[in-house]
Amino acid sequence: MRNRLPENVVDIPELRDEVYAFLDRADAGSTLAVMLKMYEDTDAVVLAVPAGGVPVGAVIAQDLSLTLDVLVVSKITLPWNTEAGYGAVAFDGTVRLNERLVSRLGLREDEIQHGIEETKKKVTRRFTNLRGDKPLPDLSKRPVIVVDDGLASGFTLLVGVEALRKAGANQIMVAVPTGHRDSVQMMADRVEAVYCGNIRYGLSFAVADAYQRWSDVTDEEVLIILKQSEQT
Repeated sequence: MRNRLPENVVDIPELRDEVYAFLDRADAGSTLAVMLKMYEDTDAVVLAVPAGGVPVGAVIAQDLSLTLDVLVVSKITLPWNTEAGYGAVAFDGTVRLNERLVSRLGLREDEIQHGIEETKKKVTRRFTNLRGDKPLPDLSKRPVIVVDDGLASGFTLLVGVEALRKAGANQIMVAVPTGHRDSVQMMADRVEAVYCGNIRYGLSFAVADAYQRWSDVTDEEVLIILKQSEQT
């Protein structure tokens, strides 16, 4: 029998362990907006993780009349596999390595440092490209809803949450359409609440499996979404 979910986790029981639970990211955002209805017309801010989290977060912000912004954080990818990561860097320079994975992979120190520096450059470029010189909103007195399109290992998002704590955020909710049960549990220990429509179990997990329509999101598409959000 599976363990009960933590009390600060909200999901949709009918969607547990289901694949293709959502049509696309917009559909997933609409589902999360219903789950987050209590924040409608409040001063809560939606911080979406680019790129895939922005289409989800934009729908949440629109449906609930909330401010949309971005949380720039990126995984440090392996030299031989840019889809897999062994750490992450956040917008403020916060760096965390998955020490257990680093040890198992046998990465050299120079490889690690090169990966960190390249990821810092990537995060800086993306932060400037997506936000310009606009300062971060004051996060100390308003709820922060962190949105991504899914929670696989959860390591990258944890680094983002750590950076937000440093920036003064004291009420952080994570909202993701889909997530692995173990990662949801881990995240629940570090934030005030986790909203995850589709929690899945098992040894194999891919975020894309929650969507009937799946494609990569470019930074150009993110910019268009952010500009549209500012006009509404």
